[in-house]
Amino acid sequence: MSSFIASVRRLAGSLVQWIDADYSAEPPEVVRAQPDGVDFVRCIPFIILHLGCLGVLWVGWSWFAVAAAVVLYVVRMFAVTGIYHRYFSHKSYSTSRFGQFLLAVWGGTTVQRGALWWAYHHRHHHQHSDDPEDAHSPHVHGFWWSHIGWITSRRNFPTDYSKVKDLAKYPELVFLNRFDVLVPVLFATGLYFLGRFLGHAAPELHTSGAQLLIWGFFISTTALFHGTASINSFTHLWGKRRFQTTDDSRNSFLLAIICLGEGWHNNHHRYQSSTRSGFYWWEIDPTYYGLKLLSFTGLIWGFKEVPESIYHEAEQNAHRDTVRRFSVSSVQEEINTLKRVLPTAAAIAIATVNSPEVAAQMKKKDGPAIHKDVSELAQQPPATSERPADQA
Repeated sequence: MSSFIASVRRLAGSLVQWIDADYSAEPPEVVRAQPDGVDFVRCIPFIILHLGCLGVLWVGWSWFAVAAAVVLYVVRMFAVTGIYHRYFSHKSYSTSRFGQFLLAVWGGTTVQRGALWWAYHHRHHHQHSDDPEDAHSPHVHGFWWSHIGWITSRRNFPTDYSKVKDLAKYPELVFLNRFDVLVPVLFATGLYFLGRFLGHAAPELHTSGAQLLIWGFFISTTALFHGTASINSFTHLWGKRRFQTTDDSRNSFLLAIICLGEGWHNNHHRYQSSTRSGFYWWEIDPTYYGLKLLSFTGLIWGFKEVPESIYHEAEQNAHRDTVRRFSVSSVQEEINTLKRVLPTAAAIAIATVNSPEVAAQMKKKDGPAIHKDVSELAQQPPATSERPADQA
């Protein structure tokens, strides 16, 4: 009976957390100490989000709705990468207190919890990257757990405010983090009523409240979630390593496109404080470009650049890799090629010499071959290239 009551309390507490994320029937330290495991209640929001995409079967599509989904994906991906990640997690640039609040509201539309929760987990990831304590390392927990499973675990739900003291001193940020469902609900409601308004004011767009809600919120947000999650799962498995960091972070051009520059993950793990993740001009970093444009408004400033020592280290690593490739891989490849070619060439040569046609061509037609006695050669004076006496 006591176990049943405890289960009911836990279920009720999980439901209350949908509204008040800081509520907990147990101390947060106890919850974080629990083993990993999928909590069904934590899965419900993700199930609703994905099932909501099926609403397209009823609302159809329009060019306006599809365009809205794409634009909202880009704008909110920028909020994840440029705001939650590069500002709240790493403070790679500066802003005012009011600007900070606006950025947190913008980030709240991504439906990826509050800014303080996001920053806490990301800082923890850097501290324990690819170690057993890393909540979403694919090397430790597997691909699917690193992609989505870790978010459904009860132990990863509470925010450890002691790890984000620089942010937790602002009550407005704590409020947005505690009631992190508020901004997503207002955002979804706003899309619905915008669609209804456009359905009457601009019927040529062929959209509606339900259609804009499905495309602009459910479909766009689902794509946004999986795009963001791919940084946790793919960039520690797939790509190239410029820097020999203590983890297995990697750079990926494809993910840099999907996630607006976050694909340069190995760069970022080598120097986390930089505003830019693409360290070179050819490494596309749309988030950095967007932040530069935003800085012209005066909302943000104080970008942190990549130190020259990091570029020098990259050049040394590139030189070392080149030498290693040419001194080991290329030479070994040539040796392997010779091992394959020489036996074949020898076999062809032997077969050619032993063939009747070649033997017939090699045989003299005018009689037997002349064999000079070696003793006769020894008695002949050696040929010289001495100059005549008169030229000495």
